[in-house]
Amino acid sequence: MLSAIVCRIRNQDSSVPLVVAYDHHEKIWNPPMPLLFQRTVGLETRPIPISGIRTLINDALARTGFTDATGKPLTFAPHDFRRIFTTDAIMNGMPPHIAQILLGHKDINTTMGYKSVYPEEAINGHRAFIARRRALRPSEEYRRPTDAEWDEFLGHFERRRLALGDCGRAYGTSCIHEHSCVRCPLLRVDPNQQHRLIDIRDNLATRIAEAEREGWIGEAEGLRVSLAAAKDKLAQIDNAVQRRSTAVTLGIPSYRDVAGRATFAPSSTVAQH
Repeated sequence: MLSAIVCRIRNQDSSVPLVVAYDHHEKIWNPPMPLLFQRTVGLETRPIPISGIRTLINDALARTGFTDATGKPLTFAPHDFRRIFTTDAIMNGMPPHIAQILLGHKDINTTMGYKSVYPEEAINGHRAFIARRRALRPSEEYRRPTDAEWDEFLGHFERRRLALGDCGRAYGTSCIHEHSCVRCPLLRVDPNQQHRLIDIRDNLATRIAEAEREGWIGEAEGLRVSLAAAKDKLAQIDNAVQRRSTAVTLGIPSYRDVAGRATFAPSSTVAQH
């Protein structure tokens, strides 16, 4: 459904037009955004208001002929789909605190306010799952850490800050490369430090030439390993910069292909079923 909407509104260059919309709750004009619900009025692209979206939804429901348990026609508000999405996510195993993040709620109790549509067994099942996981872990892991332990924990991440970037070694582990960070695969080089890494590469090449001239064969072999690692780190920086500056085509299907799979059966067939 989202692919069909995107294919309908995108430009010839496959991009979604940017539209300026007014936020009636915050009383401000939002910056241009690629809104999915937009339409062209004359030569201007405008967002479809909430009242218009509500009308489109109810008109589509009226054509289906669906009714509720009392026989009345179904009616939906745009916010109802937010509840439906959250309910389906919870029923398929998503933890409620993850749903809270997706919905943008500051308090989990706000998310739990959807309990009118939440199956109670799903919530109780998740809480029982967390309780079982905690029961399998040693009770010492859930005690309050001391000030010394907390300072040592924070100090671990401070000691991972290096001139070339950050060290990715796990907490409680020491450096296995004797602080030869250029060789270490856990070093995440900061692209802003590329010039420093270039200086290290050039210095290694100079030292290798000196070692070969003086006949220090063992020294030259070790320096070649460091030089190869420095070149590999520079290649990683170039690839990262290229990925950030290159647009990726997600391959959105054409509207014709999507619409062909979303056709409805004739009304007579629906009546027979």
